[in-house]
Amino acid sequence: MNYKSIKELMQSTAINQALKYVEGDPETNIPKLMELVDRLVPEDWYKSQRNAIRNVIQEKNNWYQLILRIFELDPGVRKAFFQNFIINASLRGSAVQEESAKKYGCNVPWAILLDPTSACNMHCTGCWAAEYGHQLNLSYETIDSIVRQGKELGTYMYIYTGGEPLVRKADLIRICEAHPDCEFLSFTNATLIDEDFCKEMLRVKNFVPAISLEGFEEANDSRRGEGCYAKVRHAMELLKANRLPFGISTCYTSRNWQDITSDAFIDMLIDSGALFIWFFHYMPVGNAAAPELMPTPEQREAIYHRIREMRGTKSIFSLDFQNDAEYVGGCIAGGRRYLHINAKGDVEPCVFIHYSNVNIHEHTLLEALQSPLFMAYHDNQPFNDNMLRPCPMLENPDFLPEMVKKTGAVNTDYMDPESPEHLREKTKPYADAWTPKAEELWAKTQEARAEKAAAQK
Repeated sequence: MNYKSIKELMQSTAINQALKYVEGDPETNIPKLMELVDRLVPEDWYKSQRNAIRNVIQEKNNWYQLILRIFELDPGVRKAFFQNFIINASLRGSAVQEESAKKYGCNVPWAILLDPTSACNMHCTGCWAAEYGHQLNLSYETIDSIVRQGKELGTYMYIYTGGEPLVRKADLIRICEAHPDCEFLSFTNATLIDEDFCKEMLRVKNFVPAISLEGFEEANDSRRGEGCYAKVRHAMELLKANRLPFGISTCYTSRNWQDITSDAFIDMLIDSGALFIWFFHYMPVGNAAAPELMPTPEQREAIYHRIREMRGTKSIFSLDFQNDAEYVGGCIAGGRRYLHINAKGDVEPCVFIHYSNVNIHEHTLLEALQSPLFMAYHDNQPFNDNMLRPCPMLENPDFLPEMVKKTGAVNTDYMDPESPEHLREKTKPYADAWTPKAEELWAKTQEARAEKAAAQK
């Protein structure tokens, strides 16, 4: 057994022993948790992360409250989450991904997003998925094959998009049963979550909904349709009552950004049982997109500050996928951290980049990662040294048309194909307006980081 294998085994053993120790009496044993971990692992392993967790426990701050909320979940579901997400996907999986990337000379993703279906029971304003049409599906056998291929490369995290994935409830549960070592998350409008489905989630233990919500009732239903907000609130009540984990996916626009970053909205989500919230910047993808929904530079800056403030006070895990690139080294698409497979089987570098060289029905997952467009991502990342300008479509709009042209990638929009040049026409004015603000914010970030490093010497 090599050093890496021994390290992975010790990490897994340490986490499992720590969880068993905490389970019986979380409030009493969590404060003693890091003492146990320190005894189980070498002193230099993940030292900064362990110190951060130690500080959270000692201060009993909002992150400590989040830990306690996790221990309110169904024990079996919680155990599966720690095993699949923390150990399989993030520890063991990351090590295998790194080895695979070196072996094959390409990106290997931490997560794979896939569309089980293009069908949806709603038609929301500005939804990129609505452009795909409603007649396409990935078969159970195809999804199963994607997961099996992914695990060989080290990928144990799978995320469903759509369409509305829960149109395929039965097959999604079958996939959970077939791959109990993986964690499955699904973006969903939540209107199809009922008591029976909650029981199925409790049975398989490795399925987590990320509910789409655009604010309170007026803001949400203006985009998603009358009555949707009430259905979402009912779904959250069912999930909380069944002690099931779930989170929120919200798209910030020029119209709803104040609503979804307000204390009232975040507190409502926490009270309803949500454990995480993922913030997505509105992307003007598709010929019918509405560029006026993109936030202004001033609005985006306000969102940037507001989410960071919230992390210091709210017991909910938050990610801002456009403003948090500094934590992941820039654009995560193209297989660097994730990729997207649509309902027709086209393998795309990003859920918002509808161009591809390969289809999963004709090529392996590895061949897709080694395809010309994916290798263009691999060779050009990061697309900007300013981590507040990570995207080759939104903030660096000349990159995408150039990569598509050089690689011969084709548009994957089935209903109304859009050229990358047309997409650039919508994003270039935005990029030009955002750049000065991004440079100002990034300079302040770098200055603060340098001051912190100097103070620690």
